[in-house]
Amino acid sequence: MDKNKKISVSLFLLRLGVFVVMFVWTLDKFIRPEHAINVFKHFYFLDSLSPTVLLGIAIVEILILIGFLIGFRKKLTYGTVLVFHGISTFSSYKQYLSPFDKGNLLFFAAWPMLAACITLYLLRDLDDLYVISR
Repeated sequence: MDKNKKISVSLFLLRLGVFVVMFVWTLDKFIRPEHAINVFKHFYFLDSLSPTVLLGIAIVEILILIGFLIGFRKKLTYGTVLVFHGISTFSSYKQYLSPFDKGNLLFFAAWPMLAACITLYLLRDLDDLYVISR
């Protein structure tokens, strides 16, 4: 396999991996809205998020994630996914300060994913495998 093919496959696998994580988190908003509302309250300090607003957020997220997965308008979709995950990562700062308390260690998995999001954004022009725009 030549170098360009290796880069294409690697970037596609990063894109697919990030999509899977973000997609499941978005599905949580549809399947367990009460959990998602609690997440918004605890981490983003949004106390009065209604189920209707949450549904709207989830629909927008799904559309962005589908665009991200298929490589549509990469600067916009990859950038938005990076911002979403960056906000999520940094809003969990309290968990990083006490990593060995009740499951907080799992929050550290956000950092390699943030690195993947940054990598995909920076190398979006090289990410050409299974995209609709090259």
